[in-house]
Amino acid sequence: MLSILLVRFSSIGDVLLTTPLLRALRRRHPEASLTFVTKRALVPLVSDNPHLTRVLALEPDEPLRHLAARLRPFAPTHALDLHGSLRSRVLRFLVPGKWTGYRKRKLARGWLISTKLDWYGAHVPVAERYFEAARDLDVRPDGGPPEFALGTQATLRVAEWARAEGLEGASLAVLAPGAAHATKRWPPAHWAALAARLAARGQVPVIVGGAADRGIAAQIGGPVRTVAGTFSLQETGALLARARVAVSGDTGVMHLATGVGTPVVALFGPTVRQFGFAPYGAPAEVLERALECRPCSAMGSARCPMGHHRCLDDILPPEADAAAARLAG
Repeated sequence: MLSILLVRFSSIGDVLLTTPLLRALRRRHPEASLTFVTKRALVPLVSDNPHLTRVLALEPDEPLRHLAARLRPFAPTHALDLHGSLRSRVLRFLVPGKWTGYRKRKLARGWLISTKLDWYGAHVPVAERYFEAARDLDVRPDGGPPEFALGTQATLRVAEWARAEGLEGASLAVLAPGAAHATKRWPPAHWAALAARLAARGQVPVIVGGAADRGIAAQIGGPVRTVAGTFSLQETGALLARARVAVSGDTGVMHLATGVGTPVVALFGPTVRQFGFAPYGAPAEVLERALECRPCSAMGSARCPMGHHRCLDDILPPEADAAAARLAG
């Protein structure tokens, strides 16, 4: 029997983009054992995935040799390194098996950032690049979106919140203003203007994110509700599943939305679609500006190298609102 080990330690979007591969593996090899390994904090992204046999967590500060000792008894016939980091490469030496990986296109990405010349050739989303690691397993992408399977407790928690807030049956619009790097953040004034427009059309804007995003939510103010720092990953997914539309930067929330079938307006600034992380296989609109300075970094940075941040500042609230209206139907 096939025993397939899949390793992707982080982050939110990267983990969710592995799920089309999980779906394809299960369909092609229904009897196979599929073991997924990720960081403890990201386990909720795949803990309820119906295609997996088990999910194992890399615990905080856990030595790789301890993780490897837990993995070896599963005797993987195929081991798929979907991370391509130093840590995952070390794991290859510690866990016997037929290991394969995928090309991360780092040279093309670096060249595009530094020279603005596109060496990518055909555009291949990251969700499909992962299939390179399964080249010996006879699977192909089906074009479908990522899957974020939700547990019952998360769905009930959000239903209780909606009742308490008087939002049962309300038309929700989820806003995700936060990002790890400043250059990926749309200005708070733009978010405030968008929230006002959404509210004027009868939608209830709800801000999601981590505890660090509460400050941004406070700056936005206006007719918004916020659950930033309150909802877990699964609860955020359950909230998104109730929403008519989501608006997000190039962050994990964008992929959470596609994973639960919610249309998403994606605001792309310092990054570009060639990197492979645009919304995949789901209703979405990417808003971006054709500027000579884009892309300026692989994952965003603390400040705009040009000092103007036009890549996001120039995307105005009426454009985002119009896209949200089209997607919400």
